[in-house]
This record gives sequence, C-alpha cells and structure tokens, in this order.
Amino acid sequence: MMRTLLAGASALALLGALGGTVAAQTGMLDKAVGGYTFDQAAKEGPDTKNFNNKDGKLTFAIVTHTAGNGFFDPTYVGAKVAADMIGAKLLMLGSEAPVDDIPRELEILNQIVQDPTIDGVIMTTPQAGAYDDLVKKLESKGIPVATTNSFDATIYNRSSISHTGQDSSAAGIGGEAMAKCVLDSGAKSGSILFPSTTTLGNVEVNNRVTAAFEATVKTLEAAGRLKDFQVDAGPTNIGIDVDQNNVTGSVVSLIESRGDVVGIMGNNAFVTPAIGDAVGQLKIGDKICSYGFDLGPKQLEQIKNGNLDGALGQQPFLQGFWPVMQLYLQIDRGVAAADLDTKAQLVTSSNVGNVGKRFEN
Repeated sequence: MMRTLLAGASALALLGALGGTVAAQTGMLDKAVGGYTFDQAAKEGPDTKNFNNKDGKLTFAIVTHTAGNGFFDPTYVGAKVAADMIGAKLLMLGSEAPVDDIPRELEILNQIVQDPTIDGVIMTTPQAGAYDDLVKKLESKGIPVATTNSFDATIYNRSSISHTGQDSSAAGIGGEAMAKCVLDSGAKSGSILFPSTTTLGNVEVNNRVTAAFEATVKTLEAAGRLKDFQVDAGPTNIGIDVDQNNVTGSVVSLIESRGDVVGIMGNNAFVTPAIGDAVGQLKIGDKICSYGFDLGPKQLEQIKNGNLDGALGQQPFLQGFWPVMQLYLQIDRGVAAADLDTKAQLVTSSNVGNVGKRFEN
C-alpha cells in the first residue's frame, strides 16, 4: 500500500513539474515555424487553374492500353474521383480492345500531345521504349507526365516522373498460393503451368510470370516436393504462349495435351478469364488449382462459381486516383516523382464478397 502511495505521489510531482510543457504540447497549431499560417499555406496557388491552357480549369488526360476488358474501369473511377475533388476536367481515353493494344494507345497519345488544352497526361507504359518521344514533346511544352499500372524503367526522364502501380514481384504471392493449393489438394505429381500471351511483348506481364514461377518453385522446394511436379513457364520462364485470337480454346488444348495438370496461373486480365472459362468447360474446378491476375467482373464471377481459385488485385482505383493527384501536386506545389506501390490483394472464395462494393476493384 505504501509503495502504491509513493508511486502515485512521484507521478503527481512529475506531472506538476512538466505541467507547462504538457499543456503546451496539447495546444492547437495555427502557425508554422516559418511564420505563415496553415490556412494560408493550404490554399491553392492563384495561377494553378491557369497553368497551361489559361482557361481557368485544369484538364488532364488518362490513356490506357486496354479499356475493353473491364480491368481499368476502377482506374477511370479513381481518376474521376480525384479530378472532381480538385475541380479538374478529365479526358478518359484508351484502346477499345479487350487485350493489350499498344499501337492504338500510342495513336491516342500522339493526338493528345497536340491538344493545346491539356495540362497533364497520365499514361500506361507496357512497352518499354515506346513512350520516350511522347514524354519529350510534353515536357518541352511544360506539361507534366505521370505513369500508371505498367512500369517502363527506362522511360525518358524516369527519375522525375511519378509512377503508380504494382511491382511485378507481387505476382509471387499468387505463385505461392497456387503451390500451397496444390500441396493441400493431396496431388502426388503433375504439371503446373503458366500460360501467357508472350508475343504481345508486355515486359511487365512477362516479369509477373517469372516472379510467380519462381515463387511456386520455392514453395514446392521448401516443402520437399519440387521433384514431384513439372513447373512450366515456357523456355525463358515468361510463359507458355497461347493464341490471343482463341485464348480460351488454346488454354483448353494446353490442359488436355498435358493430361496431368494440377495447377495453372495466368498473369493478366486477358489470360486469367480464359483459364476460368477453360476450367468451366472441362468441369475440373475441383481437380485443379487455378489462379490469376486482376479482379475484373469476369474473374470475380469465376471465383464465386469455383472455376477460379484466386486472383491478385492491383488496387486499380489507386492507379487512377493517385496519378491525378500527383499531376495536381506537381502543378500546384512542385511535388514530383512521388511513386505509389499499390501492392497485391489476393482474393479467393473466402473474401470475394468484400470486393467491388463501391467500384474500387
């Protein structure tokens, strides 16, 4: 009892001694050390809305390489939310194709760089080296650029351009999950395949395949089971090429030709739904571990009906929202090259109900 009283007295004495300091630290701040008020500093710059086109309103364009398969829908939603927050006009553009259409994206971008009303441009960059001239033209006019989704490490002036997206190494989460699924299934042996549209030349997707392949191998090896399975990602580990003009049919043929497939994983929003369709056609949802990439409407439905065991999301809402805010901050505040890693979200039947409730996935 005496020790308790003494401890309480000591605490009170200490609080009394520090009373002034504690009180000061709990006060509200309204003025910066630099002398200005926070209210002043939080206001938009007087020239921001007349940055380039002088019409009193910022105009940003976002251009993707495939707007036709639903993956980028939440990206456009995120960009629209951000544009509305800052009072900007947003041009939502992209290839109408359901598969990567880089020539069409470049065609649109070449039109955009000639538009005198544009104040900033967001672009996906799936083909390394294809965007340098566009960036040079925009920067020569003082127009800021932000990249999103697919990453071109060698793009002109990379260190001064922000990027929002998921590192390709995140695909390893899917590869690990698939390997564990195969092990938990009780399979004694079999093939684990990574089909992909390698002829399209999307470096980001190729890197995902490699990362998923390596994670699968590592997981099986750690379990002492690698020798029991044939893990096949093609001759250079960027995928077993499938026919982009008949992707579902070619995945069906691939599974049937191997005859012992126990695991299969796609690494973009084109091949993954084809895997789910193939599994459904062959009625092997309970016999094969099927994983993929992206959380479009098709993939979500396939997870719900059991034709796809899981898929990795890229937080595509953020891939639209942050680049718009980045362009605004660059114009208004001089903040540049603030990258955002959107990480990976593994969705399976256990949590698929939480996805897409407000268009964010």
